[in-house]
Amino acid sequence: MHIAFLTPEYPHELTGPSGGLGTSIKNLADSLVRNNIRVSVIVYGQSLARELEENGIRFYLLKHQHYAFGGWFFHRKYIQKFLNRLIEEEKVDLIEATDWTGITAFMRINCPVVIRLNGSDAYFCELENRKQKLKNRLFEKVALKYADGHISVSQFTAIKTNEIFNLELPFSIIPNSIEIDKFLRAVKKPVENRILYFGTVIRKKGVLELSKIFNEVVKERPDSELVIIGKDVIDIFENRSTIELFRQNLSEKATERFSYLGAVDYSEVKTHIAEAAVVVLPSFAEALPMTWIEAMAMEKAVVTSNIGWAPEVMVGGKTGFMEDPRSHKAYAQKIIRLLNNEDLRMSLGKQAREQVKKKFSSEVVVKKNIEFYKSVINESSEI
Repeated sequence: MHIAFLTPEYPHELTGPSGGLGTSIKNLADSLVRNNIRVSVIVYGQSLARELEENGIRFYLLKHQHYAFGGWFFHRKYIQKFLNRLIEEEKVDLIEATDWTGITAFMRINCPVVIRLNGSDAYFCELENRKQKLKNRLFEKVALKYADGHISVSQFTAIKTNEIFNLELPFSIIPNSIEIDKFLRAVKKPVENRILYFGTVIRKKGVLELSKIFNEVVKERPDSELVIIGKDVIDIFENRSTIELFRQNLSEKATERFSYLGAVDYSEVKTHIAEAAVVVLPSFAEALPMTWIEAMAMEKAVVTSNIGWAPEVMVGGKTGFMEDPRSHKAYAQKIIRLLNNEDLRMSLGKQAREQVKKKFSSEVVVKKNIEFYKSVINESSEI
């Protein structure tokens, strides 16, 4: 079986910035290769065209094309032509694409196409109460409607997506996964008073609420410190740096106990997680967050949001705490409780890792993906 992934991002030095979407595809691709599945990854929108092979995966980087008019149409036809040639020459059995901006809309692809929901533009606009470009909405709906199979990384995302687009598509729920042996509990003890946020520094991740939460934390635990790592972005509503808006909300005491380290290499993230006593992830908009799973796998005590998808990842009070990030005092009290109780942190952390092993480890999740791919391929061959 030969599976090809069509994606706008992938964590590789040649492909530019990548977030949770790219990481989830990489984890799955690596797992498929270990199960003797042939894998190709097509990354579009690149500055240069390249082909390479690494770790058993064939990569095709497609250069972004510029057109005087009708760019959306001709760009898709350019990708379609490449895909159909690849399908014929390399015997691709199935192509998986992301729901983001509906890249496969209006393409005629000569093999089954599966769309995996990691959160469309329409989905995030709905969660963030933003307007969406009509063009993107059309592309996403068409791509979903005419795909041969549908996967969602969470039940919440599947239900919400059908509601947004007024569809009744059957989604198989298969979560994102991680190679759990790459995320082990730290040998050294963490810094007792350190709170960590890692991920994109953006409003939808609850970062601005975190500033007000931390103000409450330092009132009771003035020795606590907050460290934020991640790429800062311009806030969509105020057109200013999000980290600037964050600092603006901090009290004088909180400002003294806060450090922003900026974006760091992915290889360094685990070190920062290991050094934290508590990890805070107060996001408002996710499909299924990789950051949550990674922190849980490292046996960290986490405080997350309690919105939508959260109960599909967390078991409240057992694998960590969930709270509405807008309830600043209540959220802060959960952090303080963890800072004050090392035994509780260790207990929650151990149960969090067991949850990841059982539900999100690559060994478990890859089997579900392979079964799903086979069912779509077999069904297509019978038509």
